[in-house]
Amino acid sequence: MDYESKYFKWLGYEETVRLQKEISEKIIKEDAFKNLRYVGGVDTSSIEDKIAGVIVVLEFNTLEVLEVSIEISQVNFPYIPGFLSFREGPIILKAWENLKIKPDLLIFDGQGIAHPRRLGIASHVGYVLDVPSIGCAKKILVGVYKEPDKKRGSFEYIYIDNEIVGAVVRTKDNVKPVFVSLGHKISLSTSIEIILKTSTKYRLPEPVRLAHIYSKKALNFEIKGELL
Repeated sequence: MDYESKYFKWLGYEETVRLQKEISEKIIKEDAFKNLRYVGGVDTSSIEDKIAGVIVVLEFNTLEVLEVSIEISQVNFPYIPGFLSFREGPIILKAWENLKIKPDLLIFDGQGIAHPRRLGIASHVGYVLDVPSIGCAKKILVGVYKEPDKKRGSFEYIYIDNEIVGAVVRTKDNVKPVFVSLGHKISLSTSIEIILKTSTKYRLPEPVRLAHIYSKKALNFEIKGELL
């Protein structure tokens, strides 16, 4: 199937919004998986007209890195807030296709349903791939919340019009929180548990932190011929 033309093609503002709302109604907001052996971290980086998409596959219990898939291509879509998945989704799909080990769950550096139309990149790509997914962002896109306590494991819910769409989670004592929202085929409570389990030493969960590092290095090497 040509996923890019069906799910990530710009159709004009109104039609693209309609597509987002249509897909968002199909998002599964409860745990729809049993065994969790492999987890994937997903991130992209862009410089000038190049974009790199990375998926890092780790063993869930040990967080041992098992595989890294990197794809680099031309940027074919401008940065438009609320439509990030149309810019980054296609390169992530290419990275997914090249994986020998397919993760049981993906953690994205970005939003899940904590999005104006409840379809951030974690939800959009998770739905297209039919894979459980979580959004874990460094900044909030939309919604209101109270600051959680300073202790690791503390969290407060994110609300949009009195609807819970995510949680502000403290992954490390006295460090800025992350913004967690379910993507697809997972509940918010399980999403929070997994983010805390995979956040061992740093603010970001290890799969996403590593994906970010690899995407930066890959793009720097592609453009400048040197690693960071």
